[in-house]
Amino acid sequence: MMLIVTGAAGFIGSCVAGALNAAGHRDLVLVDDFSRADKRINWEGKIFRETVDRGQFFTWVKDKVHEIGAVIHLGARTDTAEMDRRVFDRLNFNYSRDMWHLCCRHGLPLIYASSAATYGGGEHGFRDDHDLVAQLVPLNPYGVSKNDFDRWALAQSDAPPFWAGLKFFNVYGPNEYHKGRMASVIFHAFNQITATGALKLFRSHRDDFADGAQERDFVYVRDVAEVIRWLYEQQPPSGLYNLGTGVARTFLDLGRGVFAALGKEPNISFIDTPQDIRDKYQYHTQAVMTKLRAVGYTAPFTPLEAGIANYVNNFLQTNGVL
Repeated sequence: MMLIVTGAAGFIGSCVAGALNAAGHRDLVLVDDFSRADKRINWEGKIFRETVDRGQFFTWVKDKVHEIGAVIHLGARTDTAEMDRRVFDRLNFNYSRDMWHLCCRHGLPLIYASSAATYGGGEHGFRDDHDLVAQLVPLNPYGVSKNDFDRWALAQSDAPPFWAGLKFFNVYGPNEYHKGRMASVIFHAFNQITATGALKLFRSHRDDFADGAQERDFVYVRDVAEVIRWLYEQQPPSGLYNLGTGVARTFLDLGRGVFAALGKEPNISFIDTPQDIRDKYQYHTQAVMTKLRAVGYTAPFTPLEAGIANYVNNFLQTNGVL
């Protein structure tokens, strides 16, 4: 049976396609906007049946549903600085709703991308409990769109035979070269250090966090892809699942890790957080991973320093893709 992977020209989607190939899944249909030349490197080396433009997918799929084994829906607008709610309504909420209905009608398992941006400032913690979703207050329209869809999915009486909404924390790793401002801090740190020998991090604007002590749950994209493959193959109880490591690390840790991977002594200074994101800036994220562990996922997550070293030495310095 073929597998549908949306967002397949993008960062996480292309890595998932690669992980599925490596596990022997070759009958893939890649769905995305394939018009961007800078994304071509992400998907052209994968093994797949065909590519389908995201705008044509629901027409294309009408006479193909009997061949589909599952849908892995990772396509979305992910720009946290985008303020036009209509963009997120169309690409994040409405498209995902249509995919949900398709999977319900034809009994197809569905794995889709949610986000840790749904947790907002973290005032309600970072538990992937369903009864928490209605209380969450995301800090930007992107997070709102993801939380709105999670709320909508949980309210549905008709659901796919298996579904999982994955709350991605701070994912980093190969295949994000096209993401510009939205690429990981590791990507930007590598480029800064390579160009200047130094790294500038955002200064803290809160008294309870020192400069560089802001924390994130950084998760390597290889681990994310393996979790998605496992969910497709094992299909545990349906629901929302956090996808981080369960460990919060500071941006200073990250910066020092990039310098170490490059064999350089740290040279880190601080600049003000831009005004346009300052009031939407998360100072701490840390996934509670008990639910995924409880349903049987036992593989370890890559420690930050090991992930940085692998990314820098095997991909960033060679422009390699996963």
